Amino acid sequence: MLESIPDIFLNTTNREFRVLLAIENSMKFYEWVPKEDIADFTGYDKKEVDFLLSRLAANKLVQRNTGAYEGYRIYFEAYDLLALNALVSRGSVNAIGEIIGVGKESKVYEVTSGITSRHAIIKFHREGMMSFKKVRIKREYIEERRHLSWLYASRLAAKREFDALKLLYPQVSVPEPIDHNRHAIVMSALKGQQLAHARVDEPEWYLDEILKQVKKAYQLGIIHADLSEYNVFVNPEGCEIFDWPQYVTATHTNSKELLYRDIENILTFFRRKYRIKRDIQGIINNIIYA
Repeated sequence: MLESIPDIFLNTTNREFRVLLAIENSMKFYEWVPKEDIADFTGYDKKEVDFLLSRLAANKLVQRNTGAYEGYRIYFEAYDLLALNALVSRGSVNAIGEIIGVGKESKVYEVTSGITSRHAIIKFHREGMMSFKKVRIKREYIEERRHLSWLYASRLAAKREFDALKLLYPQVSVPEPIDHNRHAIVMSALKGQQLAHARVDEPEWYLDEILKQVKKAYQLGIIHADLSEYNVFVNPEGCEIFDWPQYVTATHTNSKELLYRDIENILTFFRRKYRIKRDIQGIINNIIYA
């Protein structure tokens, strides 16, 4: 198995990408894509398809099933490659560097982008890394789609987050959205460090800055709905709020409860770490009615 996305990408041929695309395309209709369908899609003869599939399987980019028939499917590593290949082809990514973050539901790499001169990152959503039952409960936007696959769930999450960033930037301090494809988003790199692991000298000022951004987002009709010290970065200029795939609109049935929870999470953190106490209802009123 190749060790990293850059290594895998550089060592995957155009013909192998064509096979991965064939499998991805037919996974809409099959749990395991028949080898004959792969050959039909690519136009390659059986011998070459066998050779390419064996190479992809050796690098764990495809999974093989030999039950009622010989079939194949891709998982996240191959999906990463397909998204990255599309982003590279249109100049949104020029180079990909080291991995800089791994979470339950994402992997983040440093990149350079031909679209912006700013330092950038690429975030690959990983909705299938937790149980699908938990994904369905946690992700309101997919709960009615009963046959949703891991890959499609991740694709929806990425599109949803990209759409949120497009709505919010630059009025709200969020990463600049650059491009997205499948389950991947290219965005400007976050400045500073995660609030959860920072020790700030002026905590009252930073709390005010975070609440100011929450209010600006609300005025644009958006509530984060999963806000905590883990998705806020702080820097000398202020803060940036990230991870928006769970956002809801201000007209959502549970919008007030979700806004309350967001504010409560932030106030709890500042109370616990810096002994700062604020009236949550006064803050909520200021966000909604001021």
